[in-house]
Amino acid sequence: MKNSDSDSDSGSSPSPSSSENGSSENGLKGLKSLLGFVSFMLIAGGISCLLHEWLGWFRLFGFLRFLAPDGYEVYSYVVMVVLGIAVGAASESLTRGERRRS
Repeated sequence: MKNSDSDSDSGSSPSPSSSENGSSENGLKGLKSLLGFVSFMLIAGGISCLLHEWLGWFRLFGFLRFLAPDGYEVYSYVVMVVLGIAVGAASESLTRGERRRS
C-alpha cells in the first residue's frame, strides 16, 4: 500500500490543463486588442483635436473634446497623445512577455 501512495505522489505538482492555459491566452489576446484600440483612439483622437485647435476645420474624433477642460484643450490633447503612446507600449510589452514565456 505504501508503494502505491508514493507512486501517485512521486510526480511533480500537476500542470495546468490545456483548457486553463488556453483561457488565459484568450484573455491576454483580448486585453492586447483592447489596449491597442484604446491606444489608437487616444493617439488619433489627440492628433485630430490638435489639428482642429490649430487649423479650425479638422474634426474627426469629436467626443474627445468633452474630456478636455475649458482653457486647457491643447495641453489635454497632448496628454492624450502621450498617454496613447504609453498604452501602446504597454500592449507591446504584453506581446513581448508572451514571446519570452513560449
